Amino acid sequence: MEYYSTEKKAPRVDLRTAVTEGLAPDRGLYMPERIVPLPEWFFKEMESFTFREIAFEVAKRFFGEDVPEADLQEIVFDTLSFDAPLVHVRDSIYSLELFHGPTLAFKDVGARFMARLLGYFLAKQNGRVNVLVATSGDTGSAVANGFFNVPGIHVYVLYPKGKVSEIQEKQFTTLGHNITALEIDGTFDDCQRLVKSAFMDDELKKQLTLTSANSINVARFLPQAFYYFNAWARLPEKDKKVVFSVPSGNFGNLTAGLFAKRMGLPVHRFIAANNRNDVVFEYLKTGEFKPRPSVATIANAMDVGDPSNFARILDLYNHDVDAIRADISGTRYTDEEIRKTLGRIYQETGYLLDPHGTTGYQALEDNLQPDEAGIFLETAHPAKFTETVEGVIGQGNVPMPERLENFLRNERVIDSLGASFKTFKAYLLEHAE
Repeated sequence: MEYYSTEKKAPRVDLRTAVTEGLAPDRGLYMPERIVPLPEWFFKEMESFTFREIAFEVAKRFFGEDVPEADLQEIVFDTLSFDAPLVHVRDSIYSLELFHGPTLAFKDVGARFMARLLGYFLAKQNGRVNVLVATSGDTGSAVANGFFNVPGIHVYVLYPKGKVSEIQEKQFTTLGHNITALEIDGTFDDCQRLVKSAFMDDELKKQLTLTSANSINVARFLPQAFYYFNAWARLPEKDKKVVFSVPSGNFGNLTAGLFAKRMGLPVHRFIAANNRNDVVFEYLKTGEFKPRPSVATIANAMDVGDPSNFARILDLYNHDVDAIRADISGTRYTDEEIRKTLGRIYQETGYLLDPHGTTGYQALEDNLQPDEAGIFLETAHPAKFTETVEGVIGQGNVPMPERLENFLRNERVIDSLGASFKTFKAYLLEHAE
């Protein structure tokens, strides 16, 4: 399988190159040259498969031409040491709980898979790689823990000062060893700009081997298709049209769902649930994509003003806005609306949402038709946002998993930088190998 750039100005590359480089030389995002559909027998038998077995069949269509089957199975099975259950909330609305991994967020799937795939390639060539990752919250913790103590890899996590929750911050600032946390005096978009600029800098590329663990990396976003198939396999209402509602920030999660549909998953439509950072919502209304600076919200992992993966969606649909609208609709919610829904659903059903999952739930409640069954992606455990959630439902009502308590007990170790690329470049040249 070869991978091409969304900008169409760079040569095609193999999987190893796409994963280790992260971003194409023309600043485009890598896309697989073809999407291989799954056979009919798979959908007939999928209900009897485990999550790991489903993911392995999907992974073979993406990576099977480049990684031997036994090695790929080991990577997939080791990645998915946890389940992603589908939980009924009310009526025909279901929660796909993606917070049962080590850092209690959906990004554990992509981050753990990428860490193992990159480790596999590095072991073959005895190399060393510096992984750069920008985070608005959960990406940093998932990547840091996924790559923790992986030989030959050092991770630099860039995050916006004062704009991630204490629990999120503790999950990637307390590890040490091969994980370095960089507190950037700016926004998530500044962090993402620094990472992208580093890949384009000739001096850095000559002296260091750099790659990204953000969802711009094909090894991060493609494995996220695994849990869409798992959700469908567990859905009891397969006689209805299936709608996925996806809390959307950098749009890697939704893009993976679109790939799943192209592989044959019977999805009727998708809803992109947004907070006040709504540039894609506006695009769906006007046909014009106008990135702008992000604004801070209580659903902070979605605080993205220039979502990188939207380039993949445009490429997938040949920039045809009508074709995109046929598969994707958008919603937008304020902090006040998110708080109101979170509290109401907890009171009425006993189900506790996190702020991000709340947007996905509300989008289904607002848009689901009688002949449809809705699945929203519950992307993080509510305990990762204890202050916000308890501010709605009351103190002491959010159960704290032991894994999070362990992180909170540790002391953070960070380096603080401004938002200029010159400063960041100098830091890498001094510290990275």
